[in-house]
Parts: sequence; C-alpha cells; structure tokens
Amino acid sequence: MDFSLLGPFRDYGGFALALALGLLIGLQRGWVLRDQAAGSRFAGFRTYGLLGLAGGLGGFLSTRAQGPATIVLAASAALVVAGYWRSSQRNPSISGTASLSGLITMACGFLAATDYELLATAAASVMVLLLALRTQLHGWVGRLDEKEVMAVARFALIALVILPMLPDRPYGPYDTWNPRQLWLVVVLVSGFSFAGYIAARRLGATRGIIATAAAGSAVSSTAVTASIAQRMRESETALPIHGAAILAASSVMFARVLVLTALLAPFALPMLARLVAPGLLASLLATGWFLMRSRDGGVATDGSSKVRNPFDLGPALVLMGLVMVLTLIARFVLDRFGDAGLALVLAITGTVDVDSAIITMGTLPPGTLDAKIAGLVLLPPIVLNTLFKAGATLSIAGWQRGRNAALALAAAALASTAAVPVFF
Repeated sequence: MDFSLLGPFRDYGGFALALALGLLIGLQRGWVLRDQAAGSRFAGFRTYGLLGLAGGLGGFLSTRAQGPATIVLAASAALVVAGYWRSSQRNPSISGTASLSGLITMACGFLAATDYELLATAAASVMVLLLALRTQLHGWVGRLDEKEVMAVARFALIALVILPMLPDRPYGPYDTWNPRQLWLVVVLVSGFSFAGYIAARRLGATRGIIATAAAGSAVSSTAVTASIAQRMRESETALPIHGAAILAASSVMFARVLVLTALLAPFALPMLARLVAPGLLASLLATGWFLMRSRDGGVATDGSSKVRNPFDLGPALVLMGLVMVLTLIARFVLDRFGDAGLALVLAITGTVDVDSAIITMGTLPPGTLDAKIAGLVLLPPIVLNTLFKAGATLSIAGWQRGRNAALALAAAALASTAAVPVFF
C-alpha cells in the first residue's frame, strides 16, 4: 500500500490503517455480541479499535523508541489476557475467540505501522470472514464423520507437509523426474477426489446421478462413464438421465483439462482452450438435451454412482508411476524423433487417462515446444479419450441403450477436431 501521496503525513498512514482494521474487527465482534448486557462483554467495537491503535502505536514506536513500544504492546496484551481470565472465572465455558481476536488485532495494527500494510489488511480481513462464518463452519464440522476428518488430515499431510519437503530439481535419466512435481500429481488427484467425494456426500443419492457423475469425473470421467454404462445395461429401458450423466461427466472432463493445463502447462492453455471450447459446448448442449428428455422419460431411482474413499492413495500413486514412465518415454522419443513422436506418445497414453498426457507435458523443460504446437499436441489425447468413452458406452451398455450417449460423445470429439483448421 502506497502512502506517498500523504506527503509529510505518510509516516502516519500505517498508524491510521491500524485503527481502521481494529474498528473493522470490532464492528463484527460488536454486532455478534450486541444482545449481551452492558459490562458482560470482553470487548466491543471501541475496545477492538483501541487494540488496533495500540498495536499501531507499538509498531510506530518500534523503530523510534523500542522501550516505550515494548511497554505499550506488553501492557495491552496483558490487559487482554487479564480480561479473558476474569471472564473465565465468571463463566468457565467461555470461548477464547474474543481474546485471541484481540491479540491478533494488535498484531495486525503492529504490521500496518511497520510497512506490512497488505499483510495486515489480508490477515484482518480473513479473521473477520472466519468470525462471520461461525454458524456455517460449526454446522459443517458437525456434519463430518470420522472418514472425512481422516481425509482432511491426510490431505493436509500430503499437501502441506510432504510436498514442501521434497526437492524441486530434476533427477534420473534425461533429468526426467522432479520429486516435487511428481508428488504434486498425488496432491491434485487427491484434491479432486476429495472435492468429488464431499459433493456427492452432501447432495446424496436422492438428488440424482448427475451431481455424483460430475463430481466423480473430477477424478476420472472414464471410470464414471463405464459405471453409468453398466447401469444403462442393467436397466429395463434406456433412461435419458443416464445419458445426461455421461455427458455431464464429459463436460467436467473438458473443463478439468483446462484447469490442469493452467496449473501444470500454462504456456499451452491459450491454444488448447480455443480447440477444446467447441467440444465443451457440444457436451453441455447434449447434457441439456438429455435432461429435457428425462423429464418425461423417468429418472434413476437406484441411487448415484458410489464415490470411493477420497484418500485411497493407490490410484494417485499409480498415476504418479505412470507419469514417471511416460515422462521418460516422452523425453526419449523427443530426443530421438522430435515433436511428431512426442505427439504420438501423448495421444496414445491419453486415450484412457488424459490427465497423464497433460502432466507429462507440464514436466517438459521450458521452451521444448512452441505454445501453439503444445496446445495442438494436447488435443489428440482429449479427442481419443472422448471417443474411447463412446466406444466403452456402446460395448458395455449395448447399441440399443447406449447409442444416443455414444453419438453425443462422438459429436463432442468431432466438434473439437473441426476447430483445428480454423486456427492452423
């Protein structure tokens, strides 16, 4: 934050921000505690403003007079602790939220007055948001079961502990394997799986198979398509809702590859987005068409596709191993045969799992491929994967039940293929 426009008063800009942040936090706390009797609250609107002011004063003095700064900060913190102790004596079950908020308010004030204005503003804003979401967060925690708590803990372990500890440099033949990038595959797959699991768990089977198909396809649209096709074969008649589920999974796949490309191979995203957009639009239109037919054609009543334990790390580790093998092959082929050979490798390997092709692209050294060519190289795995799912639908569900969904998938693949001559 730039206070240079304040001229001779620029040194006091952070001091004023400290007061403003304290009042912002006090506004939220005062509103929450507005119904409590006067004198029974630990702190209110004015007190939090003063705590922010005290932190700002301590920060302002820290570079000018460290002794007085220490006295101001220590005395203010002691008052907060004493206030909590007094309140807890009268009410043993009192929450420590108010006192902790007071200490953080002081810290934000200190940061605001010591050239960390952006960090102070961000910390205060996040704290106000967390405090305002009290009811929603308590409700969410109350609905968690043991499996979900363990899933959160495991995801925190693999994403926040293991990932930062891994070396971020290449190893192996051709400098192929970067441990941190490889483990990022596990983090991404687990994260997508967890998001799909939570969505399916909250919506439930009675909300239909569309939501769980879309959620499951955040991990593997191929697996979802095979599962829905199996249910189509077991049904007495072909239900349009099954076709809607398969095309919804296809739509999520198209969107997912764009997200993964943005994260892992952003240089290829502009061209890939142009080529993928027609297929995504065709899948969405087909989903809508099947949904309109399902209003008169019945809905599934046998529940939604099962979403497995979100932190069964087996599939994620298998994918990481596959990526290691494919990356080594891609480096070898690129070294021996150039870009054409690499395109063939990615197309074949992406037929069953398009994510592996994108991840392999992301592991290539910068500048290996031109951005426009990189986007084109990633299109064949997506098209072949879509055609593979069309074939799987026909082979599992049969022509009579699966033809409409299979033809819609083929149309989506054709739409993206037809976009190539427009841009090349």
